[in-house]
Amino acid sequence: MGCCGSSEQKQREWKPLEDRSCTDIPWLIIFALFCIGMACIAGFSISTGAASRLISGYDSYGNTCGQKNSKIEGVELSGRDQTDNKYVFFLDPCNIDILNRKIKSMALCVSRCPDIELKTYTDVKKFALQNGSELCSYDIPVSKYPSHGERSKKCPKLPVPPSNSLPVFHRCTPVDISCYAQFAEAFVTFVSDNSMLHRVIAGVMASKEIIMGLCVLALVLSIILMVVIRYISVVLVWILTALVVLGSIGGTGVLWWLYVDHRTNLTDQTGTSPTPQQQVATDNVQALLVYAIFATVFTVILLLLLFFMRKRVALTITLFHVAGKVFTHLPLLALQPFWTFLSLMLFWVSWLGVLLFLGTAGSPVQSEEAGLVEYRISGPLQYMVWYHAVGLIWISQFILACQQMTVAGAVVTYYFTRNKSDLPMTPIVSSMLCLTRYHLGTVAKGSFIITLVEIPRLILTYIHNQLKGKENACARCMLKSCICCLWCLKKCLMYLNQNAYTATAINSTSFCTSARDAFVILVENALRVATINTVGDFVLFLGKVLIVSCTAFVGVLSLNYQRDYTVWVLPLLIVCLFSWLVAHCFLSVFEIVVDVLFLCFAVDTKHNDGSPGREFYMDKALMREFPPLLNSYCAFW
Repeated sequence: MGCCGSSEQKQREWKPLEDRSCTDIPWLIIFALFCIGMACIAGFSISTGAASRLISGYDSYGNTCGQKNSKIEGVELSGRDQTDNKYVFFLDPCNIDILNRKIKSMALCVSRCPDIELKTYTDVKKFALQNGSELCSYDIPVSKYPSHGERSKKCPKLPVPPSNSLPVFHRCTPVDISCYAQFAEAFVTFVSDNSMLHRVIAGVMASKEIIMGLCVLALVLSIILMVVIRYISVVLVWILTALVVLGSIGGTGVLWWLYVDHRTNLTDQTGTSPTPQQQVATDNVQALLVYAIFATVFTVILLLLLFFMRKRVALTITLFHVAGKVFTHLPLLALQPFWTFLSLMLFWVSWLGVLLFLGTAGSPVQSEEAGLVEYRISGPLQYMVWYHAVGLIWISQFILACQQMTVAGAVVTYYFTRNKSDLPMTPIVSSMLCLTRYHLGTVAKGSFIITLVEIPRLILTYIHNQLKGKENACARCMLKSCICCLWCLKKCLMYLNQNAYTATAINSTSFCTSARDAFVILVENALRVATINTVGDFVLFLGKVLIVSCTAFVGVLSLNYQRDYTVWVLPLLIVCLFSWLVAHCFLSVFEIVVDVLFLCFAVDTKHNDGSPGREFYMDKALMREFPPLLNSYCAFW
């Protein structure tokens, strides 16, 4: 199980795709037991009656709507038969507690939601007499609605808006969305008047077809970019290099020009008595000199790095070219973000449902302020919630790691298959089957390591948010430093995990052995890794910007024809955000492909030399970047 407990040989020949064996079986057993625990929590929360309270709802006296109830000790109006009252009605549905994320209002079980506006308590009384749906507290007779002394607390706030019940959850919700617009105004601080937000919400609803069309456009552009990026990567990389060089030289020149200009002006004033302004000017001249020297040193180092690393930049371009060919041969790679997103959404929805069940599976507690009943978690249930929270992180990371392992397996199969016509009919499906049969334990172990780092980071982030404005500057700095360090550690481990999955896909070794082998390979090619990660990431960033810009441009043109709607801010923000997320999901798969190709290339060049019996696996485009490899390849053939 541990990294030190591996019985595999330290010196081992890499034999791509030759031997397959199950890896990290103990961790697969641990993960399976953990998932069984998650299933037990889900079963417990549903079987304890929490599901009925979640779906049917309950009133402020602890009665579940739509069924008979047991008496709660100390609560006078509990234990009522609510079989005929199936809907939850809030006396003030717009009184929302933003901090605690709940409606801060008394709730009652009613037989029918008010479908018309009730402006007076007399109207409320008539509605109750006509429909048998009592909208005031159970201890107030219908005849006393207009005159009861506590009607302002135990009867609905006037005017009562018309409402409908939700399709599954039996809650009476107002038909008019202005109530929720007021809730949104608590977050949108730049809105100066109510009409502005109402126009924005109405505009979003009016342009929903355009928004959906632009989101589909972003999806199509992302898929197209993954295919054609191999043709434009050369232009992007060299434009980036030219901009960096020109920017560095231009910035250095401007700093030296400012230094000379300020020094000349200061020399012209040396005959006069010193003044505070001259002292400030002297300090500025010295600062400009320091900045100019630093910029000059930085520019010289940058130019030297670019000169000596020009071949490694060429390697990055070639890897992008080969990655584009991979997507041509393995088109199902483009669907990986869909399956991953669908799996995550299904898990998150089920996780949230179980969490809601747990939230209503607690014991009834009567609040001291208003005397209303709430169900709160206490005792062992609290530990179930923590267990459930850890499950959210671990299983989410497990799903993401499965995507990385699937992509790695398919790309490794492509790279180490000399005759591309011998590839499996669907390498992606073959990689999924291989993952399911052999390497789920490795994925479980790698995702657990990320979970161990993510949990303390989230805890520290929660503590920092809770103590905001209360802690001193030193404590705030320490918390932020710890959060930043854990974030950096997580990113490093995720990158190492991804390469470990690639090594497992190549040689079918355990997680620790694969991580060690991948780390050695990466250290031996540190400069190449740095070049690929910097240049490659920036090229992909430019690709994301290109997709967002094109989508936003088409959005402006589309919204321009919708003359009845002039507030474009929110629809364009929604479109740009969605297009960025889509581009990130698809180009992250492209980035994984590039990283896998590089590790395969590094392994190939380390253990093969082109001689008989040790022929290279790499694409000819990669050989062209390295004349010695191409010469040995041509001499052999």
